[in-house]
Amino acid sequence: MAKLKVIAACGSGMGSSQIIKMKLEKVFKKLGLDAEIYHTNVGDAKSQANNYDVVFCSESLVGTFTGTKAKVIGLKNLLAEKEMEEKIKANIVDA
Repeated sequence: MAKLKVIAACGSGMGSSQIIKMKLEKVFKKLGLDAEIYHTNVGDAKSQANNYDVVFCSESLVGTFTGTKAKVIGLKNLLAEKEMEEKIKANIVDA
């Protein structure tokens, strides 16, 4: 599998997206997947989404990315590495 380009998005691009990014780095490494992970605010993420393979955000922001070609994965709990791992396996590894 080629290196994935991943973006983590939240409302302001500071707190939650940075946490998602750090958690994703751990999970991707654990799964042996090569990923380049960035974080930003939802507005910038939407405008850049077509340049990425995957967008991670809270479930409440998923609709913001309608019409983009990136796979959008909504998270219920932004701190839950287990949820991230399950969704990566279901949407990326086994997709």
